[in-house]
Amino acid sequence: MANHDPVAFEAAAREVGFLGFGFYPRSGFMHIDLGPARQWGERFPVRATAFAAETPPAREVLAQSRTLKGGGAAGVATLGAAGVEVAQSVLAETQSAILPLVPYLDTLRWVFIAVALGGIAISIFARMDDWKRGRR
Repeated sequence: MANHDPVAFEAAAREVGFLGFGFYPRSGFMHIDLGPARQWGERFPVRATAFAAETPPAREVLAQSRTLKGGGAAGVATLGAAGVEVAQSVLAETQSAILPLVPYLDTLRWVFIAVALGGIAISIFARMDDWKRGRR
């Protein structure tokens, strides 16, 4: 009940047909059920404000973190390198027409591998930097 007004919550529950109410203010909990009309426990004390203060999130949105961005870059580059491998094996069958492109494909695979290693390095750096700053 930390984020709810217990009086308003109880009134709304009664309005839709709940009849059983148990109050646990020390645990911040209210039990409601459809059993026979009854109530137990001490009611919640009246508060000066109805709602608890909003607390900021413990960390940034995970999708926007540097660690996840670095890991994503490494994953995409790894898939790209694997795609180049597959393309090379498929194109090997049509070697006569594609033979001039083979050196470029090999270079492209190494570029993807370098990007993957860079993404891994960024992830490791971001994690260590966040640890030093006490963020995680």
